[in-house]
Amino acid sequence: MLTYEYMTKEYYSTIEAANILRVSRITVFQWARDGKIKATKVGKNYIIPRSAILEKLGKTLGPDKKADIEKAINKALKDYEKTFKMLGKE
Repeated sequence: MLTYEYMTKEYYSTIEAANILRVSRITVFQWARDGKIKATKVGKNYIIPRSAILEKLGKTLGPDKKADIEKAINKALKDYEKTFKMLGKE
């Protein structure tokens, strides 16, 4: 069974991605079709980039997650600015 530590290829088949993610090939295919994992359609199948697999495993942050985190930080800074300043003085 493949694990993310031994991922050396740039792209993986749905079967290989399924083994790494420990889900069925059908699940990976559905994720690719539905846009839940970045993939490129090749004929009737998909190839999955290593970066998309690592993101799905939670080993890296994709641009969408980075944007969500940045948005949450900015909201917290706006909503709790006075509190943060008081805590910084302690």
